[in-house]
Amino acid sequence: MIQIAINPVYKTAAPHLRILDIVADVENPPTDDALWAELESLAADIRDKFGDEILEINKIPSIAATRAAYKALGKDPNRYRPSAEALCRRAAKGLSLYRTLTVIDVINAISMMSGYSIGGFDVDKIEGDLLTLGVGQEGEPYEAIGRGPMNIAGLPVYRDAVGGIGTPTSDHERTKLSPDTRRLLMIINAYDGDEDNICHALDATRQMLTKYAFSTNIEIKEYKI
Repeated sequence: MIQIAINPVYKTAAPHLRILDIVADVENPPTDDALWAELESLAADIRDKFGDEILEINKIPSIAATRAAYKALGKDPNRYRPSAEALCRRAAKGLSLYRTLTVIDVINAISMMSGYSIGGFDVDKIEGDLLTLGVGQEGEPYEAIGRGPMNIAGLPVYRDAVGGIGTPTSDHERTKLSPDTRRLLMIINAYDGDEDNICHALDATRQMLTKYAFSTNIEIKEYKI
């Protein structure tokens, strides 16, 4: 099981933070029609609720708490949006989501349901068995998935023995999920610490990973500040 250590800076920057560390055996084929229909339904619900008031997405408690942590650490969340916010904004605008691989789209679904930005990593590509949640530094190299080099200074960042692998804005190319992924690490970043929302996200994660990614050996560990 991957272990997570949290930098003490989060005691003041994000005092309600709870982290869910989920490891599971998975299959990761292209997203099938049933899972895609669930994502489209979630997107339609968001569009119906926020289509005329996109700025209201920032007030969803789970998203607002993530944005507050960014600000406390020195990052502008309007320039580097948390992934859950970016997904919800895209859905609210009626823009198409990206249909990719099963595990990625399960993560996207849970993120849209909960408002939590969620990291997804191939365990076999992680160096060591300890991740440290710290803060990005000026000039720290980081190759974001689909974005190229990204300035992570001031962003929450998970690092393995080699370097950064994930932020709530984008994960790193080095540890990204692929069709060959057989062991998943999923990190739910619950900056609001909301018990009901966390429980709902965990229940949905178990159900969707089992149903669509044929997951077995699901292990969950929680960390608090």
